[in-house]
Amino acid sequence: MLPMPVLAGLILLISSCAMFLPSCAFGPDGYQRIISNAYSNGASSDRLNSELIKRAMTAGALASTADYRIGPGDLLDISVFQVDDLKSTVRVSQAGGIDLPLINDVKAGGLTTAELASAIALKLRAYLENPVVTVFVKEYMSQKITVLGAVKTPQVFTVSGQKYLLDMLSMAGGLSDDASNFCIVQKQGGGNGQAGAIKIDLNELLVKGRADLNVPLNSGDVVSVPEAGRFFVDGAVGEPGSFQLKSITTLTQAISMAKGLNFEAARKIKIYRDEGDGRRKLIVANYDSILSGKSPDFYIRDKDTIIVPRNELKALLKGIRGTIFTSTVAVGKEGY
Repeated sequence: MLPMPVLAGLILLISSCAMFLPSCAFGPDGYQRIISNAYSNGASSDRLNSELIKRAMTAGALASTADYRIGPGDLLDISVFQVDDLKSTVRVSQAGGIDLPLINDVKAGGLTTAELASAIALKLRAYLENPVVTVFVKEYMSQKITVLGAVKTPQVFTVSGQKYLLDMLSMAGGLSDDASNFCIVQKQGGGNGQAGAIKIDLNELLVKGRADLNVPLNSGDVVSVPEAGRFFVDGAVGEPGSFQLKSITTLTQAISMAKGLNFEAARKIKIYRDEGDGRRKLIVANYDSILSGKSPDFYIRDKDTIIVPRNELKALLKGIRGTIFTSTVAVGKEGY
């Protein structure tokens, strides 16, 4: 038990030292700012799935076959305006061709209905003046589209008719809890379609409703949803641990996800970044400078490790404060 004069001296010492310590993250302004921004860095899987259901229903009502690319086995109705003798119902061969009155071996596979109508009209100009051709898909043959990665039911889906990205994500049961906020669509091409990979931001598609990102899919296309990255926070924070990097996350948001800085936390935070070649880069950030707007906040990357060191003076003061509190309680109990 400490004598009362000693307790009074220690209290005075703590009050004096506190005047020279940097402002703590738990101050009203700084703490409130980072907490309010902690989860503004993107939609969670639950929110994305909720938006997926709504968008898929809307897109289904507005779906068009204009983007559909004809495949082997499809049954086509083809007509020529005011020329009934040229009306035909033909099935696309496994090689992708069709035969019509007056013209044979017309390539149909990989073309849209509009592209095929133009190709037929071009060939018919040898017999007719400005023929107007209409092509309609009467029966769709099954197609195979693959959805892989962080979805609830990844598999190869057998579908018919024109499908879009929203359709396939819905058929795959939506996003899993560890899904990233983007997906990769690998297009196989064919006809005038272009092969290649397309990166789709799911926040832009589902939350902001950008219909142009709801890309049409055809047989052989692959949709891949990567798992979210992870970063790590350790040291003088409320809850050290591993956290999902689902979307754009800044340092202050990362600290908030770890329940903020403890009283004894130092203000210079260390970030160890994996450079991908076996090396780790050290970044030192001044947390108070970021909170005050003097230094820019910066983005956390996959596999970053954030270390919040302890300020030894603060740790000492915290220990003294605890001792004073314990001693004061003991003094009160003994009636001094």
